Amino acid sequence: MFENVDVEEAVKRSMQTEKNAMDFYRRGAELMKNPEAKKVFELLAREEREHAEWFYNVYTGKDVPDFETFMSAAPSADAEWIADLNAIKEGQFNERKAMEMAMDKEKQLAQHLRNMAAKISNEDVRKVFEENAKSTDHHYQLIESEYARLMGMVHETDMDTFVRE
Repeated sequence: MFENVDVEEAVKRSMQTEKNAMDFYRRGAELMKNPEAKKVFELLAREEREHAEWFYNVYTGKDVPDFETFMSAAPSADAEWIADLNAIKEGQFNERKAMEMAMDKEKQLAQHLRNMAAKISNEDVRKVFEENAKSTDHHYQLIESEYARLMGMVHETDMDTFVRE
């Protein structure tokens, strides 16, 4: 199991990752032209903010300012979530690329959160990681569903109807 210092560092890094994800979704929403895809990214940005607050509430370190100050800080350009979005060349951004990137990131993050939860003995902190992993899985499913809709694929709720016809 992690020692307390390692748990604190894991929580702090996770809080920052959730902020980076929020910044990613906010920026992605700003760039999107499709109103439904934009709404999905706006929703995800709000939920990532909520996830960051979950971590903030169990963080015992004293080196992070109050939550609002932390969350309102400018996005970190070198953060992977933002750097990948910024790497898309001017004029080449589209909803498909953003959603593919988001699905990949959510899938990786969910696995990371589950791995971290398995290593943490503090029950309250472990629960935050576990709940975050579940919510991150839900984010993946939400993006996947919107991606299918956007790409004109058969939606999973229509699959039975499609197969019978």
